[in-house]
Amino acid sequence: MSGIFNDVMGKLSDLAGASGLSQQVHSYLSQLLTPATIGSLVTQAEQAGLGDKVRSWIGDGHNLPISTDELRSLLSSQQVQAMVDKTGLPAATILPVLAHLLPEAVNTQTPQGAVPTKTA
Repeated sequence: MSGIFNDVMGKLSDLAGASGLSQQVHSYLSQLLTPATIGSLVTQAEQAGLGDKVRSWIGDGHNLPISTDELRSLLSSQQVQAMVDKTGLPAATILPVLAHLLPEAVNTQTPQGAVPTKTA
């Protein structure tokens, strides 16, 4: 089953890259992921029971994956709507791509294995 899921995610990522969606989401994430918002993401993750996953993205080890459903429980309706407004795409299109890109994006923004205390 996970092989099928990975295959679908790979195809979605390819499609997203071909359509420019991946670039849109990357651009949005680079604006979104500041030290303050990463700290808030960790807090939201703890409240949603996903703290271990998000902390894995910040730490030095393997980034645990997040499913689209888990991402929906992690993000507020306002955060999802902001992405919809920013990209002009429906949440059903954005969230699977975001679930694929967010772990690495957070990892990239936390190179020291901790939430930065200020912007560089």
